[in-house]
Amino acid sequence: LMMIKTHISPNFSKKSRKISDIKLVVLHYTGMQSRIASIKRLSSRRHKVSCHYLIDRKGKILKMIEDNKIAWHAGKSRWKNFVDLNKNSIGIELVNKGHEFGYEKFTSLQLNQLIKLCVILKKKYKINNSNIVGHSDIAPLRKKDPGEKFPWHFLSKEKIGYWHNINKKKIKNQNLTKNDLRKIFFNNLYKIGYRYFDKKRSSKDDLKIIKVFQRRFRQNKINGLIDQESLKISHYLASYLKY
Repeated sequence: LMMIKTHISPNFSKKSRKISDIKLVVLHYTGMQSRIASIKRLSSRRHKVSCHYLIDRKGKILKMIEDNKIAWHAGKSRWKNFVDLNKNSIGIELVNKGHEFGYEKFTSLQLNQLIKLCVILKKKYKINNSNIVGHSDIAPLRKKDPGEKFPWHFLSKEKIGYWHNINKKKIKNQNLTKNDLRKIFFNNLYKIGYRYFDKKRSSKDDLKIIKVFQRRFRQNKINGLIDQESLKISHYLASYLKY
């Protein structure tokens, strides 16, 4: 059974939304020194940020905004055809110091509660696995969370979000030009749901977007290069996922 305590934040849009507007779950880390600092920030009228649920490192869940209200967690964001995702998503914050203050592994208590919560939300709002995303997926130019220590692979085994299944032995070096390589890779990313790039033209932001993809789908090597493994993973996800 899940124990959910309530600590309502004042930071939400007063107008309620329809159940049918809820299409995504966005996962974040708090990126602050402590649980107390995180709750303070998420309740502060001055900072104007919030989330629907916060899960601390002991697995305790705090409900901060009702599901039918719009919390302010996603900021400027895009995923597939969704723009500015606050209105269509439920935001879940996981207490973790984040890249700035000493990035930690997420605890098993935290992850087990997150899975239980996501199972409920997925069922209640008919949320597609391809719409369970990280903050960095929807805002790749500004965000890194929940980061490379977040075990998407583990969650996918519980049917939360998704993962790929590529056979590492079969990765052959295709001789593609740099331009072709970029074009194929970014086309795949676009199919998966990523935005904030031009499919045809490279830019200085490419590096950030490649790293965000690797932070989620190839966590042991975040080099910002479209190497064969990254290409293959992108290909698998773009081809085999049902949208």
